[in-house]
Amino acid sequence: MADWMLAGLAGLIAGGALLAGAVIAWFVDVPTRIVAGIMAFGSGVLVSALAYDLVLEAQDEGGFWPTVVGFAVGAVVYVLANRLLDRFDQRNPRGTGQDPGTGTGIAIGALLDGIPESAVLGLSMVGGAGVSVPVFVAVVISNLPEGLSSTAELKANGRSRAYVFLLWTGIALASGLASLAGYTLLDDASGELTAFITAIAAGAILAMICDTMIPEAFRTAHAFTGLLATAGFLLSYAVHVAG
Repeated sequence: MADWMLAGLAGLIAGGALLAGAVIAWFVDVPTRIVAGIMAFGSGVLVSALAYDLVLEAQDEGGFWPTVVGFAVGAVVYVLANRLLDRFDQRNPRGTGQDPGTGTGIAIGALLDGIPESAVLGLSMVGGAGVSVPVFVAVVISNLPEGLSSTAELKANGRSRAYVFLLWTGIALASGLASLAGYTLLDDASGELTAFITAIAAGAILAMICDTMIPEAFRTAHAFTGLLATAGFLLSYAVHVAG
């Protein structure tokens, strides 16, 4: 298989985990504690992946400043986008004690962090290095509970099955295109630029973990959140070392 096809397929499969979560949530009544546990575990996986595979890779590629600036930009953009969602009532206002938000808001959040994640998957293949397995595993594990929780909200709000599945299919396709773009458009990019883009994804992912995944997981899993996140971190670290 050509590398550009593999890049697109990796992003499509990673984004497809959102659709898989949606299918499970639509046809199976998944207990909220299980969804929260998977989300906590996925948070740990992502923290490990962004620390060992994204930030360090960006540092090696382009140095300190492109990495720092990219990381900050990714975090700021993600937080500002979420604030806009709050303003337009796509999610419940913070501090109200309510659930983190509507199914549509969670889906938009999945798109916001899914695009840079997938672009980094394609970017990891530049130079014939192959898909970054730790990043791929982290994205898949974190996407599954997002699809589960969002679809449960959408179903409870009376959305049709066609609407839900088209929504997640569209996000999965966008993820595949982002991964393909990361490979094809950045093949000849400088180390500073690739470092900047990789760090953007890392910053957005960390902001998303703190803003959405951990609070959602803790709301249900409570004391087990830290333990499950630690287990996820160790799994991703083991994959990194083995790779």
